[in-house]
Amino acid sequence: MRKMRRKGLASMAVQTVATTSESTVDLGPAAALSCRECGHRVPLGPVFACEECFGPLEIAYDFSGYDTEELRRRIEAGPANIWRYAPLLPVPADVAGKPNINPGWTKLVQADNLARELGVTGGLYVKDDSGNPTHSFKDRVVAQALEAARAFGFTTLSCSSTGNLAGAVGAAAARAGFRSCVFIPHDLEQGKIVMAAVYGGELVGIEGNYDDVNRFCSELIGDPAGEGWGFVNVNLRPYYAEGSKTLAYEICEQLGWRLPDQIVVPIASGSQLTKIDKGLQELIKLGLVEDRPYKIFGAQAEGCSPVSTAFKAGHDVVRPQKPNTIAKSLAIGNPADGPYVLDIARRTGGAVEDVTDEEVVDAIKLLARTEGIFAETAGGVTVGVTRKLLEAGVLDPAKTTVVLNTGDGLKTLDAVAGTGLTATIRPTLDSFREAGLA
Repeated sequence: MRKMRRKGLASMAVQTVATTSESTVDLGPAAALSCRECGHRVPLGPVFACEECFGPLEIAYDFSGYDTEELRRRIEAGPANIWRYAPLLPVPADVAGKPNINPGWTKLVQADNLARELGVTGGLYVKDDSGNPTHSFKDRVVAQALEAARAFGFTTLSCSSTGNLAGAVGAAAARAGFRSCVFIPHDLEQGKIVMAAVYGGELVGIEGNYDDVNRFCSELIGDPAGEGWGFVNVNLRPYYAEGSKTLAYEICEQLGWRLPDQIVVPIASGSQLTKIDKGLQELIKLGLVEDRPYKIFGAQAEGCSPVSTAFKAGHDVVRPQKPNTIAKSLAIGNPADGPYVLDIARRTGGAVEDVTDEEVVDAIKLLARTEGIFAETAGGVTVGVTRKLLEAGVLDPAKTTVVLNTGDGLKTLDAVAGTGLTATIRPTLDSFREAGLA
């Protein structure tokens, strides 16, 4: 059944590339699309599944001719956004001059207070991606997908989303003059619904969970009604996913062109984690960082933890789950990159762990209290898993550790709705003292 479904999607993908393979597109160092399973290559186009084995496609590059020190100088002289890494991304050389939301170069916060709380002595950092234009890391992947949509002549930008992506697509489309129409589960957090709708595009709620939404979008691609539509996380997925590599690039550059020893990444589809690993590997091969061991850890919420469950059981197959967690941005029960996450965690000596909703809320408050960073629920998952792995002796407290916060807590206020006033007093000093605040 699963194989038949993948075959159907691959057929749609092959039909799409047939109309574009003869055209020339300028996507910088991107040379082709390569299957992650069998290595089969096809020309650049809006294709997401291999015609030979139905495996996922990703960008293959030609980085030949790059001089390491010249490349480093070029990057450091670039703009304070993801386009400083244009030589390593599937974008034209003049990308910085085109209308885009220009995300990236967010803060790498040295979290000494949190480190003391958790007992980390080797250096703890929070890569805080809430500073992006729509306050989540999704701006990175959408900015990348937008350039592919331009190259392939799409006129409508679309996606299936758990919330953050919908807002990022709406903002990027508005900035670039595209029409947008995005699809979300009907019961998302109200803050994310407003954030997605405010940009003026079409926002459609689907009755069901994210996997139902994603399935609908895959069907729409093969229908005449979807002609001219670029679905950033479906038919543009190979390009979209490359935006996550910029997290790895920035972390290493902000650490002084040094690999972190350990990095903890939240898992939804799993694409972010796999592309962070790809980014680290590219920096090593290009000689921009010293080649030494690093470990990657994945974080999930217990109420949607198919990858964590598979990791703990020693399985290679990720069995789908029905999501039931407050961390809705991570609530993907059938994660496309789940098996690849398992491979990376095991290859690097990392792990995949999960935490309860109660632990998520506690971790959100912990990060806010210690570092002044208000994370959304996905950030709570990552901090919560970091604490759990430290307590279990899986994370080494003496190693340099980077934790990802991928979104702003203002989007998921419901998670901490019980937080409020310390006291209510009369406007007198006596009342202030009576409340025990003096």
